[in-house]
Amino acid sequence: MQQVNDRSGPVVGIVPAAGRGVRLGEQRPKAFVELDGRTMLDRAVEAMLSSGAVDRVVVVVPPELASQGANDLVSSGFAERVAVVPGGSERADSVRAGLVAAAGARFVLVHDAARSLTPPELFARVVEALRAGRRAVIPVLPVADTIKAVDAAGIVTGTPDRASLRAVQTPQGFDAELLARANLDAGDATDDAGLVERLGEHVYTVAGDPLAFKITTPLDLTLARALLAVGRPPEQEC
Repeated sequence: MQQVNDRSGPVVGIVPAAGRGVRLGEQRPKAFVELDGRTMLDRAVEAMLSSGAVDRVVVVVPPELASQGANDLVSSGFAERVAVVPGGSERADSVRAGLVAAAGARFVLVHDAARSLTPPELFARVVEALRAGRRAVIPVLPVADTIKAVDAAGIVTGTPDRASLRAVQTPQGFDAELLARANLDAGDATDDAGLVERLGEHVYTVAGDPLAFKITTPLDLTLARALLAVGRPPEQEC
């Protein structure tokens, strides 16, 4: 039986890719929108596996796409280390499905396919922190804009000190048992770290990366395509 303090063991990436992504304004699910001839999902999976820190990846897709094999969804060089499973109506349902398929993992990384330009180094940084003893790790960036708290009527109720605020990215890394326990009552949660916080567990941070931005709107999509056009794909970042 694996000891609680054993920090070895496999790392499995989970990519919830069953969402529709209506804000992006495309005709296909967001994860399957192409950037320079390759889908966001394909790019995200490549970054995870080329990091050298992730052993295999579970891709959670819309039910109607679950019959497709990994060779149909990601580059052939990585397909043998990718499993494809059907997701649910909510993101939390897809994460739970991914956890089932990740059985045997010591750690799991939950990553948004829409953060498809995330450099491989960021995955390695999160895993390094997990191996060092952290049970929950998220990448963050300082907040540049002033943030206002507002009420239901749109009236400002306060101005938080941005020095203590951080913008959260993915991959979010966890002890596999901890994340499974946190997801027992996930509801419609959109942030896995928030579920772990509810259990009273500490969530630690590592430095994020500007290229790990989430492609959510048409403007984000334009930016991602522009970065690729000038030769700055994630695998070339240092």
